[in-house]
Amino acid sequence: MLYKFKSKVTSDVIMLEPNGRQLLTIWGRTDEESLRKGILLAADMPAAISAVEEAIAKEEAHRIQAALEAQERGEEAATPEGVSLRQRATPLLDMARRCLTAGKDITWGV
Repeated sequence: MLYKFKSKVTSDVIMLEPNGRQLLTIWGRTDEESLRKGILLAADMPAAISAVEEAIAKEEAHRIQAALEAQERGEEAATPEGVSLRQRATPLLDMARRCLTAGKDITWGV
């Protein structure tokens, strides 16, 4: 399943279901209906952007902490597996910032 995020300001952003669900959860959308389809109003974008930026910072801090702990044990830091939240969220963050500037909403659906 895919999520498609749309706006009147940018091209569509398409994400695999687990990644889209993760970002919607960070935005505070947790009920099944708003996970299937919904709208992020321009007025709500500053909080949504901030929530994603905070989640990215937490993930990066966790990776740095894990590397430091491995170094203290004399081990080589493990290479992070998969794509980071920053990489997955960048297109949607860009969309949200541009929509905020233009005063336009973002809609999504599966």
